[in-house]
Amino acid sequence: MDTQPTVLHSDRCATGVEGLDVILKGGLPRNRLYLLKGDPGVGKTTLAMQFLLEGKKVGEKGLYITLSETRDEILVVADSHGWDLSGIQLYELSSIEEKIRNDSENTFFHPSEIELNRTISALIDEVIRIGPARVVFDSLSELRMLADTPLRYRRQILQLKQFFAGRECTVLLLDDRSSNSNDLQVESIAHGVLNLSSLSSGYGVSQRQLRVVKIRGSDFLEGTHDLNLKKGGMVIYPRLVTERLNYEFPRENFSSNIPELDSLLGGGLGRGTSTILMGPPGTGKSTLTLQFALTAAEQGKKVLVFVFDETVGTLMDRSAKLGMDLRPMVENGLIDIQCVDPAEISPGELAHRARVAVSKDGFNMIIIDSINGYLNAMPAERYLILQLHELLAYLNQQGVITIMVLAQQGLIGQMQSSVDLTYLADTVVLLRFYESRGEVKQAVSVIKKRSGDHERTIRGMTVTAAGIKVGEPLRELQGVLTGVPNFVIEK
Repeated sequence: MDTQPTVLHSDRCATGVEGLDVILKGGLPRNRLYLLKGDPGVGKTTLAMQFLLEGKKVGEKGLYITLSETRDEILVVADSHGWDLSGIQLYELSSIEEKIRNDSENTFFHPSEIELNRTISALIDEVIRIGPARVVFDSLSELRMLADTPLRYRRQILQLKQFFAGRECTVLLLDDRSSNSNDLQVESIAHGVLNLSSLSSGYGVSQRQLRVVKIRGSDFLEGTHDLNLKKGGMVIYPRLVTERLNYEFPRENFSSNIPELDSLLGGGLGRGTSTILMGPPGTGKSTLTLQFALTAAEQGKKVLVFVFDETVGTLMDRSAKLGMDLRPMVENGLIDIQCVDPAEISPGELAHRARVAVSKDGFNMIIIDSINGYLNAMPAERYLILQLHELLAYLNQQGVITIMVLAQQGLIGQMQSSVDLTYLADTVVLLRFYESRGEVKQAVSVIKKRSGDHERTIRGMTVTAAGIKVGEPLRELQGVLTGVPNFVIEK
């Protein structure tokens, strides 16, 4: 049983980073010392600046102590984001060196020890002079090198912690882990530890992530959270965690406006359910999603389409040629088509977009075309399944209809998928090619529906300039799913 006291929201220090305060359940507990660690280039300086700028916004004094970069370099970073650091005090290493250089002769002590002690004293004097409510040390690498030994380094960090313990000041210590990635000296001393990391995808942008290692006496959202660095600062996308609550919404079927397809689906797609359309390329999976999107928009529902495999222009042109012109619905805002490049977007950002679309913008249907493209944005297949599980659970609880496209490998016979997600979906629609009388034809069937009964037959399907047509059950054929059926002769 956890007996640690709960930190009240009024005692929290907002970080100014979108998404981070959600992860921290309100912000950092005030007047504590925190370690922000990560390799060079992951965004430590950016986060630290946002932390100080948030303090400036609420009238709190801020002090940025830079030991590894010059004042001009810090101002260049701020200018790249369009930030004005006026009102935030900048104190750089050159000022400290000039102060201690005048009194560094004739000593019996080791030069590095003298220099470290005087550096720490100069830093403390500056903090006392300014009296800030927020302080950033960038970075600890310089102090570690001056300390020369782990014991001396730990003692100096403890000295800093004891000094700030008597002051109303929240401190961020930045560490680029340039010396030893397994050094846990500061982690054991700090009140909280935030870890920034960067994963190289081999192609495209690196995927940056944040993980809160610890916050003493305070709850936080565990796990890794994707983040994005862009002009204007850092944005963090909290890992989607679904609350197991029962939200009330009408449990109704949604029609495709194709009677034969609705018959296969047992009346249509249910609200608060997820559907996977499976089949080889060219069987009409994406076209079926457009049929559902257009029908929903015509009924006043809002539809968000994530497109991985084609451009928005190609999709609009193709839909118009199939008798399903989406342009009027796009123009009036009922259909929003977003082209997603898996090399440029993190999975966490995609889940964040879907959540915002539902919770703030009132979208009723989400389409992901295709899961194969979504898989390319994930570092590993098992992460895809875990994240999709949470995303689908969230959308289902909100009464959203989710449609996903999964392209399978092969044309006829046994099909293979890059990942098996059928157990996650409430409804699975199977599309196939088959050969009949010298022609390649299409067939559609429903092999699973959790929310109700469905038709067990296999029906023929055609896609023409007039749209989608679903025919009668193929009762005269045996082995349609193999791709080479035989005619059944009734006796």
